[in-house]
Amino acid sequence: MTTSHALIAFIIASGLLTITPGLDTALVLCTAAMGGRWRAVAATLGICLGLLTWGFSASVGLGMLLKASRLAYNVLRVTGAGYLIFLGCKTFFQSGLSQSGRLDSAADRKSAETGDAREWFLRGALTNLLNPKVGIFYVTFLPQFIPAGVHVVGFSMLLASIHAIEGFLWFILLIAAVGRVSVWPQKARVAKILDRITGTAFVGFGLSLLLDERR
Repeated sequence: MTTSHALIAFIIASGLLTITPGLDTALVLCTAAMGGRWRAVAATLGICLGLLTWGFSASVGLGMLLKASRLAYNVLRVTGAGYLIFLGCKTFFQSGLSQSGRLDSAADRKSAETGDAREWFLRGALTNLLNPKVGIFYVTFLPQFIPAGVHVVGFSMLLASIHAIEGFLWFILLIAAVGRVSVWPQKARVAKILDRITGTAFVGFGLSLLLDERR
């Protein structure tokens, strides 16, 4: 396989995987609907950092530890599951918007969204980094697209960067689409329902990860 063929094949394969619904997609959609576009963008950037970190770890062999060591895998799996369950419970029981059902002005909304961007960036990064399945994915997926004769670490990071860029563009598209109907989550009753649906979904993801011991 030539370098150009490997890149084309990876772009297509990773693109299809990117648009497949999963935990990262759920986080971005829920954040965009409930928290606003800037929080969703921050979460997206955190997710992309997680992808690049896993890509680097896999390229230098750290990801192989998860594949070879059951203990390391299970520690990260339980930690990630606990974080997702905590995140889900926090979302489920949060009070939502103010009693008036909406923020006072567009400026207030933007200020609230950008004020805690670091928190949402960290939330996106941790959601990705604490999921050992992402590490196993990179360890098993990337080598299939690395042609002979290339610098393994450099080419692996190139592939991980392509995946991260695809993810960023896809999530930005989703955020823009959600923004067109974002007026509904500003209603207190709708916000409360969405909080509970979102919280339940994340608890479900956490329990699924906790109970999945397959390697």
